[in-house]
Amino acid sequence: MCDTCGCNVTDGNRHLIQGDGKLARTESGSEAISVLQGLLSENDRTAAHNREHFDRHRVLAVNLMSSPGSGKTRLLEETITLLGDSLRIAVIEGDLETENDAQRIRDKGIAAVQITTGTACHLDAHMVHDALHALDLDQIDVLFIENVGNLVCPASFDLGQHRNVTLLSVTEGDDKPAKYPVMFRAADLMLISKSDLLGVLDDFVPEKAERHLRELASTAPVVRLSARSGDGMQRWLDWLRSEHAAAQTRAANGETLRPAIQPDGQRMHAHETTRPHHHDGHHHRHD
Repeated sequence: MCDTCGCNVTDGNRHLIQGDGKLARTESGSEAISVLQGLLSENDRTAAHNREHFDRHRVLAVNLMSSPGSGKTRLLEETITLLGDSLRIAVIEGDLETENDAQRIRDKGIAAVQITTGTACHLDAHMVHDALHALDLDQIDVLFIENVGNLVCPASFDLGQHRNVTLLSVTEGDDKPAKYPVMFRAADLMLISKSDLLGVLDDFVPEKAERHLRELASTAPVVRLSARSGDGMQRWLDWLRSEHAAAQTRAANGETLRPAIQPDGQRMHAHETTRPHHHDGHHHRHD
């Protein structure tokens, strides 16, 4: 995990390396790689625990990922409106600071728990586990986990979710899947959002974006939609209903589903952790 962007230690896992924490001492006392492996292992253990909760309560957990400003919260607002009472929704919101997005969801009459991560550029399973204490899973059909806006780190951490949905806004480049392969390989569904702007942003070609996705050997469906105009929203809702039904069947059969967490992303973090950092005044930027 990268020291510069702050994702090596989060508020969710900090207890593991401080004081008498489980990872406070490594074999020889301080190896960064040992701490990294321990944190990843503990994250996966907590994620499995979270998924057991979701399966027991027959909740479909969906992780929403994208760069900042791609429209995740706006999509959730419109999804809540269109679904009405047909599926009971709750949301866990991840942001560096503020409760703005969670409040927008609460204003729709939906339970929302805000996680403020500080410097951490992704959610982890420990944060999600803590947030679950504020939710009644028996009253939820679909739990959305809106991850921190970032096209790098969120794809590499299991939160306990069943499915990953990655948004690609038409205000971004259509080559983003090629530039950020770890994120887009993790997608179980790619949403091309803000499609109502395609008429004025003619440099974004949806077919090129899908071609770049397929070049990653991904078979994930691609849906173009606009939460503003409503175009494509029905396909998104149909996907959600189908996934919820599949989750119900799995739960009845004692089965589960683990998302496509990307080990190459975890290796990238490992390299960043052990690489000497030169403080030249520049910071990593995840866009």
